[in-house]
Amino acid sequence: MSTENEGTAVPPAPSAPPAPVDAPAAQPSQERTATAGGGTGTPPVPPHPATAPGAQAPGGQDQPGHGSPSAPGPASGGFGSAPDPSWPPPPPPQTPSYGGGGGAGGGGWGAAPYQAPEPKARGRRGGLIAAVLAAALVAGGLGGGLGYTLARSNDDTGSTTVSASTSGGDVKRDPGTIAAVAARALPSTVTIEAESDSGEGGTGTGFVFDMQGHIVTNNHVVAGAVDGGKLTATFPDGKKYDAEVVGHAQGYDVAVIKLKNAPSDLKPLRLGDSDKVAVGDTTIAIGAPFGLSNTVTEGIISAKNRPVASSDGTGSQASYMSALQTDASINPGNSGGPLLDAQGNVIGINSAIQSTGNGGFGTGQAGSIGLGFAIPINQAKYVAQQLIKTGKPVYAKIGASVSLEDGSKGAQITDRGAGGSEPVEQGGPADKAGLKPGDVITKLDDTVIDSGPTLIGEIWTHKPGDKVTLTYERGGKEHTAELTLGSRVGDN
Repeated sequence: MSTENEGTAVPPAPSAPPAPVDAPAAQPSQERTATAGGGTGTPPVPPHPATAPGAQAPGGQDQPGHGSPSAPGPASGGFGSAPDPSWPPPPPPQTPSYGGGGGAGGGGWGAAPYQAPEPKARGRRGGLIAAVLAAALVAGGLGGGLGYTLARSNDDTGSTTVSASTSGGDVKRDPGTIAAVAARALPSTVTIEAESDSGEGGTGTGFVFDMQGHIVTNNHVVAGAVDGGKLTATFPDGKKYDAEVVGHAQGYDVAVIKLKNAPSDLKPLRLGDSDKVAVGDTTIAIGAPFGLSNTVTEGIISAKNRPVASSDGTGSQASYMSALQTDASINPGNSGGPLLDAQGNVIGINSAIQSTGNGGFGTGQAGSIGLGFAIPINQAKYVAQQLIKTGKPVYAKIGASVSLEDGSKGAQITDRGAGGSEPVEQGGPADKAGLKPGDVITKLDDTVIDSGPTLIGEIWTHKPGDKVTLTYERGGKEHTAELTLGSRVGDN
C-alpha cells in the first residue's frame, strides 16, 4: 500500500454524450459525469405559437469544470423538429469548479450561456401548476390566516406584511452526532509542523495523549525533525507551542512529541478499544489535509486486520501494520490524526492511503480514493507508553527472517538472515519451536498469513511474552508449533 505522499495521475473524467434531438437534456448532476437518460413521463410540449419568432438556443458544449457536462440545448434547423421557444432551460447554479477552474464565460460546472425564454401561450400545464399552488396555499391556510389577522390587529395602515422571525430557534445537537463528536475532539487535536535542520518540512496531525503535554502522531510526520530539527504544534484556537521528540518507532510508524511550556488545561482524548471495532462502524477522522487544519471527515470501518506495508517515500525501511481500513477521506496532512468512533473515542491513528493519482491544489501529492488505513489504537497505546517510558520502541519477534516478497502461499523463512545473520536465531522462539529455513508459515493463531509483511504486521499486534500458535508447511505437509514471542528494542 502506498502512503499519503505517493500516487500517479488521475485521468480526466469523460465528457457526456449529447442529448437526443427531440428530447430536452436532463439537468446535470453534481455527482455524475453524464446526464441521466430521459424518462417516459415527460409532459407534452405545447405547440409553437404562430406569432412568436423561432428563438434558437445555443448548442450545448462541454465546458471545463469538475467533470460535469453542460446540458445541450435543442437542435436547431433540421431533423424535422421545430425549435421550442421555452428552450434553453435556466442554467444550473453558478458553482465554481473544483480547485478554482471555471467554464468559459464564467459558467461554473460546464454551464452553457443562458438565453431568456420567449413568452409562452398558456395551456393545460399552467392550469396544473395553478392547482398545485392552490393546494399548497390551502395547506398553509390556517397559519397564513392567523398571521394576517394578527398583522391587521397591530397595523393601523392595513398592511398585510408579516415580519419573519429573527431567530431559527436554539440549535441543539445530540451527543452522538458527528458535529457533537467533532466539537469535543477538535480542541485536543493539533496541527504539527516539522522542519529538518536543512529547512525541509511538512505538515501532519497529532492528538493530546495526557495532561503532561505528550502528543501522539506518526513517525513519518516528525522523522525529519528528530536530529536538530524544529517542531511546533498548533491548536484550533490558534495557540502554538514549540515541541520536541520524546521517542519514535519507525517500524510501527508511531511517535510521541511533548509540548514545551504545555498549558495546564489540556484534555486528552479518550482511547477506545480497537479490538471491539466492527466493520460498518462509523468513523470520524480529524486532520490537516493539504495544510487545511481542523478538517473533519466521516466514513465507516471498511475492513479490519488489513495487512499494510507503507513508506514515506524517502527510501527508509517500511512500516508494517495490521490496519483498520476506512473510507473516511484521508489525505496528506491527516497523518498522525485521530480516527474516532461515533462516541468520540480514538480507535486508530490515521497513517496511510492507497491512491492512484496526483491530486489536490497543485501539490502533486496523492489524494484520497476512499482507501485509508489507521494503526489500531490498542497497538499505538502500547507503543506510545513505551516511548514515553524509555524513548525506544519494543517489538515482538519470532526470531526468524522471512521473505518480504508479496505472495499468497505464506511467509517463507529465508536461507539467509538480514546482514548475513542466521535466518533462524539460535535459541530464539522459532528455533525452540523447531522451525527451519524453507518452512512456509501460513497462519498465526487463526489469522491467515499470505506473505512476510502480513506476518510481521500480525506479530507486532502482540506484545513480547505473548504465546501464539504458528501453522507452517514443510515438504508439502502441514505442522503446528506453539511459541512465546521474544523482544527487540529499538529500530535497528
